Amino acid sequence: MNLLYPLNNKNEFVFNSSPRDFTVEEIPLYEFSGEGEHLILKVRKKELTTWEMLDIISGYIGIRRRDIGYAGLKDKHAMTIQSVSVPVKYREKLEDFTHEKIKILEMTQHNNKIRVGHLKGNRFHIRLKKVLGVQKNKLDSVLKWIKINGIPNYFGKQRFGTDGNNWEDGKKLIDGDLKIRDRKTREFLIGSYQSYLFNHWLSKRIEISLLLEKFTETETEEILKLEKGLLEGAKEQEGFFKLISGDLMMHYPYGRVFYVEDLPKEAERFASKDIAPTGLLPGTKVKRAEGNAGMIESDYDEEMNQSGARRYAWIQVTDIEKKYIEERAHYELSFVLPKGSYATNVLDILRGVTIVAQR
Repeated sequence: MNLLYPLNNKNEFVFNSSPRDFTVEEIPLYEFSGEGEHLILKVRKKELTTWEMLDIISGYIGIRRRDIGYAGLKDKHAMTIQSVSVPVKYREKLEDFTHEKIKILEMTQHNNKIRVGHLKGNRFHIRLKKVLGVQKNKLDSVLKWIKINGIPNYFGKQRFGTDGNNWEDGKKLIDGDLKIRDRKTREFLIGSYQSYLFNHWLSKRIEISLLLEKFTETETEEILKLEKGLLEGAKEQEGFFKLISGDLMMHYPYGRVFYVEDLPKEAERFASKDIAPTGLLPGTKVKRAEGNAGMIESDYDEEMNQSGARRYAWIQVTDIEKKYIEERAHYELSFVLPKGSYATNVLDILRGVTIVAQR
């Protein structure tokens, strides 16, 4: 199902996910020291997955792909800039490296190998086309809303494979209806199912928040067939996304997990962007929501022999910059998202619609 966002703007524009119109630049977690046994390559690539790029570099210098450090996977269809690490002894050989789809922009050194997750976030540069004057004004208005309220942290379609059904094999693995020996493939598919459950839970919470824009708590509970009193204290909250007693929060943009006990107080902290709610990636060794929030979350929880986690359900879009080129009807936009977040969530809201999970 599709739900209109609480913005009375339906924007039509053209966006091509191509290196010309879509750039992603990694923001490292720390400054590199300039010395050490690891050579840090700042690499620009296009029309390649991160895995394909690593295969090309590892093949060129004659090492295993797993010996190259990287912080995250980057989109194949964008121009992407990211840092990778290799043993420093390959510096001289890499000075002669050339490839039509890969360019080494800088080299430095560091004491440690880059590990997955070693980044603050990503800066996205996007060009929207066929944006007429009235649409430009609407986009400006929506960006103001985004800056104030933030956006949902859905997993993007990349998580679910070309046909969008990787999660089905993940569920079959959990149910014992499918056997796959390769551990990494098995974990990837189960991870896709975890993401599927998270997206559906987040859709339910957005549905609740949308209904509370127009109806009372009691009316919303009746519409969704929720237990009476479950949404107590939600409607009066300042922000769009409504917290529920028993939610698990995290300090933002990183920090420890804790339960919502004083709902009005935590709602104020959420509105001030000090904390943010989290959703469940089901599995082992992970906290579950409690109380009213736990009742909703339990519908999207399953036992599985894979580590679970909490993921921010709601994130902030920062460092927003925009430029309108009237003669070309181009709207150029850049912004920063935390690691693991998808620019498609911003684009969906700019169109005036957020796509919630299919039921």
